[in-house]
Amino acid sequence: MEEENRGMDLLDLQEFDEEALKKESEELLEMRFLTKDNAVFHRTEGGFVSLEFGDRKYDRVGIYLTFPLTEPEEYISVREADEKAKEIGIIEKLSQLEKDQQDMIREQIRLRYFMPVITKVLDIKDEYGYAYWNVTTSFGACRFTTRMSGDAVILLGEARMMVTDIDGNRYEIPDFYRLSVTERKKLDLFI
Repeated sequence: MEEENRGMDLLDLQEFDEEALKKESEELLEMRFLTKDNAVFHRTEGGFVSLEFGDRKYDRVGIYLTFPLTEPEEYISVREADEKAKEIGIIEKLSQLEKDQQDMIREQIRLRYFMPVITKVLDIKDEYGYAYWNVTTSFGACRFTTRMSGDAVILLGEARMMVTDIDGNRYEIPDFYRLSVTERKKLDLFI
Protein backbone atom coordinates (compact mmCIF):
# COMPACT_ATOMS: atom_id res chain seq x y z
CA MET A 1 0.00 0.00 0.00
CA GLU A 2 2.85 2.36 0.89
CA GLU A 3 4.48 1.61 -2.48
CA GLU A 4 1.22 2.48 -4.21
CA ASN A 5 0.93 5.82 -2.34
CA ARG A 6 4.50 6.74 -3.29
CA GLY A 7 3.65 6.02 -6.91
CA MET A 8 0.56 8.23 -6.71
CA ASP A 9 2.56 11.05 -5.06
CA LEU A 10 5.13 10.82 -7.84
CA LEU A 11 2.37 10.92 -10.45
CA ASP A 12 0.81 14.00 -8.78
CA LEU A 13 4.23 15.67 -8.71
CA GLN A 14 4.76 14.94 -12.42
CA GLU A 15 1.36 16.46 -13.29
CA PHE A 16 2.13 19.54 -11.20
CA ASP A 17 5.52 19.98 -12.83
CA GLU A 18 3.99 19.46 -16.25
CA GLU A 19 1.42 22.20 -15.61
CA ALA A 20 4.12 24.58 -14.31
CA LEU A 21 6.27 23.81 -17.34
CA LYS A 22 3.35 24.45 -19.68
CA LYS A 23 2.62 27.81 -18.01
CA GLU A 24 6.29 28.82 -18.13
CA SER A 25 6.47 27.86 -21.82
CA GLU A 26 3.42 29.99 -22.61
CA GLU A 27 4.98 32.95 -20.77
CA LEU A 28 8.21 32.55 -22.74
CA LEU A 29 6.35 32.53 -26.05
CA GLU A 30 4.34 35.65 -25.20
CA MET A 31 6.04 38.79 -26.54
CA ARG A 32 5.66 41.73 -24.16
CA PHE A 33 6.67 45.21 -25.28
CA LEU A 34 7.92 47.63 -22.63
CA THR A 35 6.80 51.20 -23.29
CA LYS A 36 6.76 54.48 -21.39
CA ASP A 37 3.09 53.73 -20.64
CA ASN A 38 3.56 50.34 -18.96
CA ALA A 39 7.16 50.25 -17.68
CA VAL A 40 9.24 52.46 -15.41
CA PHE A 41 12.98 51.97 -14.97
CA HIS A 42 14.79 53.21 -11.85
CA ARG A 43 18.47 53.40 -10.94
CA THR A 44 19.35 51.36 -7.85
CA GLU A 45 21.73 52.49 -5.12
CA GLY A 46 24.38 50.14 -6.54
CA GLY A 47 24.16 51.68 -10.02
CA PHE A 48 22.04 48.92 -11.55
CA VAL A 49 18.58 49.26 -13.07
CA SER A 50 15.29 48.08 -11.57
CA LEU A 51 11.94 47.85 -13.34
CA GLU A 52 8.27 48.28 -12.50
CA PHE A 53 6.21 46.50 -15.15
CA GLY A 54 2.52 45.81 -14.70
CA ASP A 55 1.96 44.70 -11.12
CA ARG A 56 5.53 43.42 -10.66
CA LYS A 57 8.67 45.10 -9.42
CA TYR A 58 12.06 43.69 -10.43
CA ASP A 59 14.83 44.85 -8.08
CA ARG A 60 17.43 44.39 -10.80
CA VAL A 61 17.21 43.69 -14.51
CA GLY A 62 19.70 42.88 -17.26
CA ILE A 63 19.72 44.78 -20.55
CA TYR A 64 20.63 42.83 -23.71
CA LEU A 65 20.80 43.91 -27.34
CA THR A 66 19.03 41.62 -29.77
CA PHE A 67 20.97 43.07 -32.73
CA PRO A 68 24.07 44.61 -31.06
CA LEU A 69 25.97 45.44 -34.23
CA THR A 70 23.20 46.51 -36.60
CA GLU A 71 20.37 47.89 -34.42
CA PRO A 72 21.77 48.90 -31.01
CA GLU A 73 18.76 51.08 -30.16
CA GLU A 74 15.95 48.74 -31.23
CA TYR A 75 14.50 45.50 -29.89
CA ILE A 76 16.31 45.64 -26.56
CA SER A 77 15.66 42.62 -24.37
CA VAL A 78 15.06 43.26 -20.66
CA ARG A 79 15.65 40.16 -18.54
CA GLU A 80 15.61 39.06 -14.94
CA ALA A 81 19.06 39.40 -13.38
CA ASP A 82 19.55 35.81 -12.29
CA GLU A 83 21.25 32.79 -13.81
CA LYS A 84 18.21 31.96 -15.99
CA ALA A 85 17.95 35.53 -17.38
CA LYS A 86 14.26 35.00 -18.21
CA GLU A 87 13.01 37.69 -20.55
CA ILE A 88 10.55 40.18 -19.06
CA GLY A 89 9.93 42.11 -22.25
CA ILE A 90 11.30 43.99 -25.25
CA ILE A 91 11.87 47.72 -25.75
CA GLU A 92 10.96 48.11 -29.41
CA LYS A 93 12.71 51.48 -29.85
CA LEU A 94 14.77 53.13 -27.16
CA SER A 95 13.70 56.57 -28.44
CA GLN A 96 10.11 55.79 -27.32
CA LEU A 97 11.10 55.94 -23.63
CA GLU A 98 11.54 59.09 -21.52
CA LYS A 99 14.95 60.78 -21.95
CA ASP A 100 16.22 59.93 -18.44
CA GLN A 101 15.25 56.28 -18.90
CA GLN A 102 16.93 56.16 -22.32
CA ASP A 103 20.14 57.44 -20.71
CA MET A 104 19.92 54.79 -17.97
CA ILE A 105 19.46 51.99 -20.52
CA ARG A 106 22.28 53.33 -22.76
CA GLU A 107 24.63 53.36 -19.76
CA GLN A 108 23.82 49.70 -19.03
CA ILE A 109 24.37 48.83 -22.70
CA ARG A 110 27.77 50.57 -22.70
CA LEU A 111 28.80 48.56 -19.65
CA ARG A 112 27.63 45.20 -21.06
CA TYR A 113 28.89 45.77 -24.61
CA PHE A 114 32.16 47.54 -23.85
CA MET A 115 34.05 47.55 -27.16
CA PRO A 116 37.08 49.84 -27.45
CA VAL A 117 37.86 51.22 -30.91
CA ILE A 118 41.29 50.30 -32.29
CA THR A 119 42.78 53.56 -33.56
CA LYS A 120 46.30 52.33 -34.37
CA VAL A 121 47.80 48.88 -34.97
CA LEU A 122 51.36 49.02 -33.65
CA ASP A 123 52.24 45.35 -34.08
CA ILE A 124 50.77 41.88 -34.55
CA LYS A 125 52.97 38.83 -34.01
CA ASP A 126 51.88 35.37 -35.15
CA GLU A 127 53.27 32.53 -33.01
CA TYR A 128 52.05 28.94 -32.58
CA GLY A 129 48.49 29.59 -33.71
CA TYR A 130 48.03 32.78 -31.72
CA ALA A 131 48.31 36.44 -32.69
CA TYR A 132 49.74 38.86 -30.15
CA TRP A 133 48.35 42.36 -30.72
CA ASN A 134 49.89 45.66 -29.62
CA VAL A 135 47.43 48.46 -30.40
CA THR A 136 46.21 51.87 -29.36
CA THR A 137 42.48 52.08 -28.60
CA SER A 138 40.00 54.79 -27.73
CA PHE A 139 40.88 53.91 -24.10
CA GLY A 140 44.67 53.92 -24.50
CA ALA A 141 47.42 51.38 -25.20
CA CYS A 142 46.38 47.74 -25.15
CA ARG A 143 47.93 44.31 -25.65
CA PHE A 144 45.81 41.23 -26.20
CA THR A 145 45.93 37.79 -27.79
CA THR A 146 43.66 36.21 -30.38
CA ARG A 147 43.58 32.79 -31.95
CA MET A 148 44.59 32.65 -35.59
CA SER A 149 41.26 30.96 -36.42
CA GLY A 150 38.76 32.57 -38.74
CA ASP A 151 36.46 33.84 -36.01
CA ALA A 152 38.97 36.13 -34.25
CA VAL A 153 38.48 38.93 -36.78
CA ILE A 154 35.06 39.31 -38.37
CA LEU A 155 34.19 41.68 -41.20
CA LEU A 156 30.99 43.56 -40.28
CA GLY A 157 30.71 45.52 -43.50
CA GLU A 158 32.96 46.61 -46.32
CA ALA A 159 35.51 48.16 -43.97
CA ARG A 160 34.23 47.61 -40.41
CA MET A 161 35.84 44.84 -38.36
CA MET A 162 35.36 43.28 -34.95
CA VAL A 163 38.29 41.60 -33.19
CA THR A 164 37.62 39.15 -30.35
CA ASP A 165 40.46 38.16 -28.04
CA ILE A 166 40.88 34.80 -26.28
CA ASP A 167 39.08 36.15 -23.17
CA GLY A 168 36.01 37.17 -25.18
CA ASN A 169 36.76 40.91 -25.13
CA ARG A 170 35.75 42.68 -28.33
CA TYR A 171 37.46 45.53 -30.17
CA GLU A 172 36.21 47.48 -33.16
CA ILE A 173 38.01 48.79 -36.22
CA PRO A 174 35.34 51.12 -37.64
CA ASP A 175 37.07 51.70 -40.99
CA PHE A 176 39.90 49.43 -42.13
CA TYR A 177 40.81 51.93 -44.88
CA ARG A 178 41.46 54.72 -42.37
CA LEU A 179 44.43 52.76 -41.06
CA SER A 180 47.80 53.38 -42.68
CA VAL A 181 49.06 51.03 -45.40
CA THR A 182 51.57 49.60 -42.91
CA GLU A 183 48.81 48.92 -40.37
CA ARG A 184 46.57 47.31 -42.99
CA LYS A 185 49.44 45.05 -44.06
CA LYS A 186 49.70 43.77 -40.46
CA LEU A 187 46.04 42.75 -40.67
CA ASP A 188 46.63 40.72 -43.85
CA LEU A 189 46.90 37.64 -41.63
CA PHE A 190 43.17 37.89 -40.97
CA ILE A 191 41.71 39.10 -44.26
